Amino acid sequence: MRILIINSEFPPLGGGAGNASANLAREFAALDYQVLVVTCAFGSLPKEEDWEGVRITRIPALRRRMDRSGALEQASFVLSGAFAASKVVRRWRPDVVLAFFGIPAGLIAWWIQSICKIPYIVSLRGGDVPGFRPYDFATYHRIIAPLLRKVWRCSAGLVANSRGLKELAQAFDSRCPIQVIPNGVDLKRFAPPLHWQCSPPRLLFVGRLVYQKGLDILLPALSELKHLPWELIVVGDGPYRSALEKAALALGISERINFTGWQRNDNLVRQYQAANIFVFPSRHEGMPNVVLEAMACGLPVIATSIAGNEELITHGKTGLLVPPEDSINLMEALSALLSNPKQCKQMGVAGRTRVKEHFTWRGVALQYVELFNSVVEDV
Repeated sequence: MRILIINSEFPPLGGGAGNASANLAREFAALDYQVLVVTCAFGSLPKEEDWEGVRITRIPALRRRMDRSGALEQASFVLSGAFAASKVVRRWRPDVVLAFFGIPAGLIAWWIQSICKIPYIVSLRGGDVPGFRPYDFATYHRIIAPLLRKVWRCSAGLVANSRGLKELAQAFDSRCPIQVIPNGVDLKRFAPPLHWQCSPPRLLFVGRLVYQKGLDILLPALSELKHLPWELIVVGDGPYRSALEKAALALGISERINFTGWQRNDNLVRQYQAANIFVFPSRHEGMPNVVLEAMACGLPVIATSIAGNEELITHGKTGLLVPPEDSINLMEALSALLSNPKQCKQMGVAGRTRVKEHFTWRGVALQYVELFNSVVEDV
């Protein structure tokens, strides 16, 4: 089988969706499928590259930042991708197309299907689903809604990475059947340290510094725990960084918080392995890769009880779930684990076991392959 993956994000570009497409591409290739990825060019990244048995083609499009793109940049990827993909498909005819996000990649897959009759699957990731992060995307979703319905209804299948995201998508369009296939984690790369330590008490957050991630709720919670020893490592960057640094200073906790910026590859793994507790107070998620990575590294997780988190974390066993927007409950959960290193270690071991049993990338890839086979047989 020949699998064409389209995603404007592919490492080192983007975040969770880029990592998901890379891990799936690698697993498909390891299963002896031919895999071609069409993604966005950026800086000095090679236009053509062979990686882990996968052929990568990077096409020209507007892109100013590695970690995110805007509406105009996505539109440029659609235009460039429709032209490039048409040539790719005629030269290297795939059996199925996997598009990450309904827009922009889904539009390209729809164009391919309309001219070449090749079926496509859309992997829904969160931001492309109306109702997700309404404080950021409400206007954008209203504009793209007609196109999005067309892309969804012409697809051979939709995949959501969590039950919560599936419910949100069905609320937008109940006519489209949606299958849930979760994210996975690389258990070899993300592994516990050889020697677990509870001292010094080190909290870790990984993610974009935006309103969605809820760090404005975390900082007041931590300011109530000045009597306890702790430090917070914030890995990531974004438009909220300056405001968060000012808030930490005003709350009198800036000396206990280290904003590291983005960390890549081995440096990121070392941050997980040096931490004792992972904290993730996000307001909305599809299925957060960083929570899976933290659990794989043997960390207990304190997170909000939202879609995605609730499907990963078993409350009281692998971590603690607290209501979103609730700094008091978050403070109490932090206090409970900071005061009980034995429970932290037990939760971390249970979390590692859980992801090993249910969230490997090979297992995720096999679920996609089963879907591909059913789609190709129907053509």
